[in-house]
Order: sequence, then structure tokens, then C-alpha cells
Amino acid sequence: MKFAVKAWSSGGGRSGLLQLGGCPLDTPAVLLSTRKGLPFFLSPDLLSSLPSPHSRLLHLCPLHFFEGLSLQTVSSMGGLHKLLSLPDHHYLSVLRDSIDCVPDPSATNKFGASFDTPYGRFLVKPADYVDMISSMKPNIWATLADEVPNTVSAKRNKTSVERTLRWLDECIALSPVGCGAIFGSIVGGDSVEERRRCAQDVANRSLSGYWIGGFGLGENTENLAALMNAVTECLPDEKPRLVSGLGTPEEILEGVAAGVDLFNSAYIYDLTLRGFALIFPAESIKADLAKFVSVGSGGDRTKINLRETGFRKDITALVENCRCYTCCNHTKAYIHHLLNVKELLAHILLEIHNTHHYLGFFASIREAIREGQFEELRRQFLDKTDCVSE
Repeated sequence: MKFAVKAWSSGGGRSGLLQLGGCPLDTPAVLLSTRKGLPFFLSPDLLSSLPSPHSRLLHLCPLHFFEGLSLQTVSSMGGLHKLLSLPDHHYLSVLRDSIDCVPDPSATNKFGASFDTPYGRFLVKPADYVDMISSMKPNIWATLADEVPNTVSAKRNKTSVERTLRWLDECIALSPVGCGAIFGSIVGGDSVEERRRCAQDVANRSLSGYWIGGFGLGENTENLAALMNAVTECLPDEKPRLVSGLGTPEEILEGVAAGVDLFNSAYIYDLTLRGFALIFPAESIKADLAKFVSVGSGGDRTKINLRETGFRKDITALVENCRCYTCCNHTKAYIHHLLNVKELLAHILLEIHNTHHYLGFFASIREAIREGQFEELRRQFLDKTDCVSE
């Protein structure tokens, strides 16, 4: 793995070039959420129809493989790329699933991280996790972390930082040669001081990049910028930063402004499952942000709820001039009908559009940074989404 920063914005955001297996990827970029290595409603052929190469960047949660094929079987097949026949895709492993599998905040076991999953509670020790990584062979993996929500005490939060640092050293020591690029985990909950302390210690290790955890677990959104900046200010510029738990367009813009390069969240899955479609201008920095529209109940100026009865006879595309398969071939009325009759095709079509639209949003951010217009894009976007419809 290689990474280089190519441009900076006046507000701190940056664009870079990440090389994985000879494939160049511009950043900021998003990892597509997966279930056992594949997006939730997209088959491999549909995945390949999305804008490339950024649709090839996939999040992997090893917890999904506790049931089914054994780690020995996955390893004997040559790892996850061979198992899923996706040799040109890139997996980034983070032992966290913001949909089902979240850290158990009551866990106090000092030997490993405890996770509540659909298959029960699992205790994962550093040695267990490294065994998973050795078998699955992801391109990048983040070390084991003790994530806690903002509701824990200051003492518990401090303990989580100390455990995460100890597990970081254990993961590095146990990691076999050729086991992918290692990202050091950074936690600290809702405390600027603890996040800064953790980031400073992690930055002293020899790592390929950094994973910033502990977001999306109930932190105060008003402190988001301060928490992010406390971390990124301590990290070297020449290495990439990945964050989990930020997903809305507003959160992404805050993360980019803080200097984050890669994002991982279940935002697209959550929207798709609830019947929402993204509609905000996303294709270019030259897009007319005045196109933000007022929508009915259940939506806002970034998305619409296709379950609303107002779309029953709407024969327009989800987004005018969108080039995704869904918008080129189907209407709001048709997807509304599919949702009402509970057809899986509704979620397939929505995930195609939402993923395509989200990737376009990241492309517009990269373009804005290169053109020196990121702060203007961010300000205009936040101003438009903060407007309340009369």
C-alpha cells in the first residue's frame, strides 16, 4: 500500500492518492458496507456496474464469518478475494459492524473485546483477530479496539484507551509477514483529551495508517469537529486516516474538513432498508445547489421517502439526469409500488441509486478540494440542508 497527499483545502481537508495492489484510488473515498464480503442487495455483476474504481473499496467485518465456513477453509481457498471471486476489489477489515455487531459497553474483560452479534456474544482476543486476518487476507486491517459509547465514566473511557494501545502492540507483534497494511486504532470516546492522548501514542508506532473508532456510538454531534481535530492534528500527514460511524453528508463534510481520507458507515444500507433515496446535488462542484428542494414528511433536503403516498403516481426518475441504472430505467412510482408489495427488487434498485449517488458525492468533494473550492462547497451545502421548509 502507498499513499500520498496531492492537494489541501484552506479549511484542512485534503485529497490524496491511495495505491492498493497497483490500483490508484483518489481520496477522500468511502468503503462500501458488506455482509460477508458483499454489499447487502447487490450481486457481483451489479457491483461491477457502479462507478469504478471506487466501488471496489469494500469494508469487511470478520464477525460475519463466525458462522458458516471455518477460517481454515477460507485460508485454504486463498483468502476472501478468492472465495468471493473478486480479485480486483480491495477489502479493509475493521472488527465492527454498526448495523448488528457493536461493542458491548458493559464488557470489562481485559483480555479482549466483547461483541454482541446475531449469533450471541463473542470475546475476541488479539491472537484470535490476527488469526482471522491471516485467513481472510484483507488488503488493510485495523487493530483490535476497545470502543465505548459516550455514556461510560471517565475512568472506563481512560481504560479503553489503555487497552486499545496494549492490543495495538499485541496485534503488531502477532502479525505475520505479508498480512496486509496495518492501521492503528484510535479511541477516546467523547473526551478530547483522551482522543488526543491515544492519537499521540499511536502515532509513535510504525504503521501504514490509522483507524479512528468510537463514533456513531452516541457522541455529541456538536463536539464532532473538536473530537476529530484532536486526533488528526496528532497524526503524520503522509499516512491515510480511516473513520467509522460518520455517514450523513453533513458528517462526511465535517470529517473531510478535519483531514480524514476514508469513511466507513452503514448509511447507505440504512437509507435503502427504510425506503429512502438520496436526491441532493452530488455530481460536480458546478452543480446548482439551489436545486435543493422541499419534500414531504419523512424526508428532508438530502433524501426522499419512497414509501410516501405522494409518489404513487410520480413517473419521474429519482434524480433528474442521474446516470445510474435505476434512474435511467425506473420511476418513483414503480419503486413506491415495489416497496408497498415488499419486493426485494425495491431495495436492489434503491441501493444501486444510493451507492451511485454517494460515490458521486465523494467525487464532487475530491474535485472541490483540487479546485480550491471545498470550503465554499461545504458552507453552501450546510447552509442549504440547515434551511427548514416553510
